[in-house]
Amino acid sequence: MEFLQDNWYWAALAAFSGGFLLFDSARAQGDKTSLSPVQATLKINREDAIVVDVREQKEFAQGHIPNAKHIPLAAIEQRAGELDGHKNKPVILCCAMGSRSSSAAQSLRKLGFEQVFNLQGGMSAWQQAGQPVSTKRKK
Repeated sequence: MEFLQDNWYWAALAAFSGGFLLFDSARAQGDKTSLSPVQATLKINREDAIVVDVREQKEFAQGHIPNAKHIPLAAIEQRAGELDGHKNKPVILCCAMGSRSSSAAQSLRKLGFEQVFNLQGGMSAWQQAGQPVSTKRKK
């Protein structure tokens, strides 16, 4: 008990960080529109989901998810017509870290896409999970 009294600030910091981790974990479980790399792979393989990479051309050329369609974030609304055949099918959006694809997901939902998902952590998380990366341009 004396240790806690002498080091109360460390105990408070540990309690705060633990609480934050629990809160963040609970929040992430409630978000059904965000997919981990493993969940995205399952959706691609089982539900024939399409992957749309919203990064810039230079980033996309350095490596992307195999068979991903490239539509930069700035052009997502203008080029959404290219995805019209997938309005009722799963569409997984990815970027470098997950923030740009989150914006793209909101845009596609407004345009009537029903199953839009964001890849949590983007390409960074995809690569860390050991998932395949391609540098080939989709035809």
